[in-house]
Amino acid sequence: MLYSLLMSISKLQIQRVRNISSINIEPSPAINIICGENGSGKTSILESINILGLTRSFRTNKAHHVVQNDQLASVVFGFIDPMMQGLKQSLGVERPAEGEARIRFEGSDIGLSTLAELIPLQVINSDTFQLLEGSPAIRRQFLDWGVFHADKAFIQLWRGFRRVLKQRNTLLKCGKIDNQLRQVWDSEFIAFSDQLTRLRKEYLSLLKPEFDSVISQLLEGTKIELGFSYGWDKKRQLDEVLASNFERDLRQGFTGNGPQRADLRLKVDGHNAAERLSRGQKKLVVSALKLAQGVLFQRMNSRPCIYLIDDLPSELDQIHGELFCKVLEQSSNQCFITCVDDSALKTYWSPQTEIATFRIAEGSLC
Repeated sequence: MLYSLLMSISKLQIQRVRNISSINIEPSPAINIICGENGSGKTSILESINILGLTRSFRTNKAHHVVQNDQLASVVFGFIDPMMQGLKQSLGVERPAEGEARIRFEGSDIGLSTLAELIPLQVINSDTFQLLEGSPAIRRQFLDWGVFHADKAFIQLWRGFRRVLKQRNTLLKCGKIDNQLRQVWDSEFIAFSDQLTRLRKEYLSLLKPEFDSVISQLLEGTKIELGFSYGWDKKRQLDEVLASNFERDLRQGFTGNGPQRADLRLKVDGHNAAERLSRGQKKLVVSALKLAQGVLFQRMNSRPCIYLIDDLPSELDQIHGELFCKVLEQSSNQCFITCVDDSALKTYWSPQTEIATFRIAEGSLC
């Protein structure tokens, strides 16, 4: 294990996040177990790390629900070593109940895309089931997280595509489009679409072997197939699809085909995995997706992710819980794991793994 060389967060300070008034934590570079009763604040610690990495909660889009009652803002501060250079660099996020978040890194303001590069986060919680059961938008977001960290050109391509899509939809809502103007926007739409789709396909081809390796350890004998839907009939060129569907798009007022409809497909024996797997199997599959993505990220960027895992033991029996932890341990990522009772989790790790346990009650460390 190289955990001592791969530390991401070496100090964490949380202020005014839900029922946490103030907490200071010096986490392990490896496994951090946060235990406490329901409502004690253990998930709020994970939520705070998510705020540090993305300025937002993974539980709600409304900042005022996160900020402690009668307070104006939450603050999360940490020392990080994003490029694994043996440094301790300061990062702070102030999340007001109303308005935009402020991000400071080493004394300077930075933007959200820069922040996302500094702290690559992976969240595994009850919402992660939506990778199987939810809308295509959730699976696109998963896929695009990987592409964002794999190719620096992606973010500009994605922004350019969103701009062109918005403009094309605005014209469609008008009800009439000059043919020449339509051709101009369709040409841009197709150019961005082809590049975006190529990057997504290339990333998925790299992710597949990593996923196959992880899922074979967690669900031995179960073959999960990963497929990719372009967002249109891949047997036809996109310009042909746009032309044939133009009248329908005009009636609906939006573009019905394109990368904004792309999807990641998961199948078991040719059938939709969400309809075939048990609840426990689903947890292992969605966790395998996240773990595989972390493995690929580390291989491509020479640094680990940070994993936030809420209520790890739920939905898993002892055997699969132990298998999950072994895969997690082998990945050399810094992990923050919540549970009500840590007695079972204590036995899942090798003696060489550095484990820190934090007990919390009523928003304070015990």
